[in-house]
Amino acid sequence: MGNVKTISSYILFVFILFSLLAGCAVGPDFKRPETLGVATYTATPMPEQTASAPTTLGESQRFVEGGWVNPQWWHELGSPKLNALINDALESSPTLAQSQAVLHQAQELYAAQAGSTLYPQVDADLGSQRQRSNPSTLGQTGDAREFSLYNAGVGVRYNLDLAGGTRRALEALAANVDYQRYQLEGARLTLAANIVTTAVTQARLAAQIQATEAILASQVEQLNLTQERVRLGHAAPDEVLALQTPVEQTRAGIPLLRNQLQQNDHLLAVLAGQAPGAKVLPLFSLREFTLPTDLPLIVPSELVRTRPDIQAAEAILHSANAEYGVAIAKLYPQLNLSANLGSQALTTGALFGSGSAIWSLVGQLTQPLFNLGLPAEKRAALAAFDAAAANYRNVVLEALRNVADVLRALENDAQRLTALSAADAAAQGSLESMQRQYALGAASYVQLLIAQQQSQQTRINLIEAQARRLVDSAALYQAMGGERKSDG
Repeated sequence: MGNVKTISSYILFVFILFSLLAGCAVGPDFKRPETLGVATYTATPMPEQTASAPTTLGESQRFVEGGWVNPQWWHELGSPKLNALINDALESSPTLAQSQAVLHQAQELYAAQAGSTLYPQVDADLGSQRQRSNPSTLGQTGDAREFSLYNAGVGVRYNLDLAGGTRRALEALAANVDYQRYQLEGARLTLAANIVTTAVTQARLAAQIQATEAILASQVEQLNLTQERVRLGHAAPDEVLALQTPVEQTRAGIPLLRNQLQQNDHLLAVLAGQAPGAKVLPLFSLREFTLPTDLPLIVPSELVRTRPDIQAAEAILHSANAEYGVAIAKLYPQLNLSANLGSQALTTGALFGSGSAIWSLVGQLTQPLFNLGLPAEKRAALAAFDAAAANYRNVVLEALRNVADVLRALENDAQRLTALSAADAAAQGSLESMQRQYALGAASYVQLLIAQQQSQQTRINLIEAQARRLVDSAALYQAMGGERKSDG
C-alpha cells in the first residue's frame, strides 16, 4: 500500500505542477465601452420645467439632473389600485416567468461548463472479466486454464488550458448570464410601463365615451326639436337631414371607442397575467392619478449604466470578445493529462488487499500545424465582435433618441394641455353665457344644445391631453432605466 500512496502523491504533484504552468488567457481582455461624449439629449436646451395649466394633471414638471429613480417609480403616480395591479403582475406574469427561467438556464449552463472544465474529472471503475489461457499458443506445455480477473481503479482527466481557451469560454457564458439578467430587468421595466399606459388609456377612453354620449344625447335632442318644428311648419325638412348626419356620425364613433376600451381591458388582463374575463380588473379614472412634479433626468454618460437594453448590448459585446479569445486559443498547443490508479487481482477479496497495483500517467500535447479552418474561425469571431460593437453603438443611439423623443413629448404635450385647458375654459364660459341668455329668453334652446356639444367636444380633446401627461411621465421613467444603479 505504501507503493500506492507514493504513486498517488506523484500523480497529484504532476497535476498541480502543470496546473501552475497554465498561462494567462490569450486574446484581448474585455474593456467596457467608453462613456458617451455628449452632454445633452436634445440639440436645443430643454426648459427647466414644463408649462402648467389650471386643470387636472396640469401641474408643471421639473427635470432634476442626476435625480434618484425610484425602483417602484409607478408609485409616483399616486394610485393604490395601480400599485397593487403592477405588484401582482410582477409575481404572475408569464413573460417574466419565461425570462426568469431563461436566466436560470444560463446560470446552470455556466455552472455545468465550469464544473466540467475548471476541475479534474474523476471516475471510479470496477470491472471483472473471465479469461482462458492456453500455454500452447506461446509454445509452452501444459493444460489450458480459466480464471477471473478483477479490476478496480480511479481515473483522472484534466485539460490544462495552457492558452486560456476554457477560461475565455466560461467568460462568454458568464457574459450570457449577464445578458439574460438584463433582459429580465428590461422585461420587468417594460411590463410596468405597459400596465401604466394601459391603465391610463382605460381611464381616457372611459371619459371620452362618457363625453361622446353626452354629445350624442344633445344632438338627438336637437334633432327631435327640429323634427317637431318641421311638423309644426316652422322649419324645412332639409334642416332635419342636415342634423341627422352628425348624429349618426357621433353614434358610430361610440362603438369604436367602446371596442378600443374593451380591447384595452383585455390587454390589461394579459399584462397582469390573467385571462380576459377571468377576474374583474380595477377601473381607473384620470382624477385618481397624480402627476409627478419632479422627474429624474440621468445625464447621457450615466444612461449606459442604467438602461437594461444598453447593458444587455454590452453583455453581448463582452461575450463576443471572449469568443474571439476562444478562437485564438485554438491556435495554441492543447495539453491533456490523464492518470489511472487501481488494483488488479484474481479474486474480489484480494482486490483491495494483496492485489497488484496498476497505474498509468498519460500526457498528450497537441499543436495545430496545418488547419486552414482555425484562422478562418478566428476571423469569423473577430467579425462577430465587430458586429456586436456596431450593435452596441446602435442600441446606445436608439436609447438617446428615445430619451430625446420623450423629453420633447413632455415639453410639447404640456404646452398642448395649456392651450386645450384655455379652450375648455372658453367653452365652459361660452356655455354658461348661453345658459344665462337662455334663462332670460335671449337665446333659443337649440343654441344652448349647440354650446353644450362644443363644450363636450373640447372636453374630449382635453381628456386626451391629460392622459398624455401621465403616459409621457411613465415613458421617461422607462427611458431612464427605471432604477439608477451604481457603477460598481
